[in-house]
Amino acid sequence: MKRPWTLPILLVLWGLVVAAGLFREGGSATGVAVVAVFVLLAALNSPLVFPSSISDSEARRRSETDGRPIVYWRPGCAYCLRLRMRLGRATRRFHWVDIWRDPDGAAAVRAVNDGDETVPTVIVAGRPYVNPDPAWVREQVFPSD
Repeated sequence: MKRPWTLPILLVLWGLVVAAGLFREGGSATGVAVVAVFVLLAALNSPLVFPSSISDSEARRRSETDGRPIVYWRPGCAYCLRLRMRLGRATRRFHWVDIWRDPDGAAAVRAVNDGDETVPTVIVAGRPYVNPDPAWVREQVFPSD
């Protein structure tokens, strides 16, 4: 549970250290801006940006029932963040599995990636796609007519 928060906490701490140096030199406005940027980066790399994660078994069960894709992700992954941001509100139409919280999800990703935990890995109709184009992923949920 602590692992997903490691990067966001480090970003905030680094921001505070850099800002403290700027405050000592009299750059209070710059220091505030630096803290704001690091807090924003921490928020974007935290589990808060992503929909609630479910277990791998629950995601597979739900996907079989409703046909929605499964997205395996982890906090701190820039490609996962890019996918999440480009999907916008459509993120609720996917089943999200945080591989740092679910060992079965991590094992599922390793099984399709030659032992690597490469994310995002998206499962559409039982077929895995590693780091797919966000537009293509969106198309899987909202096919154009």
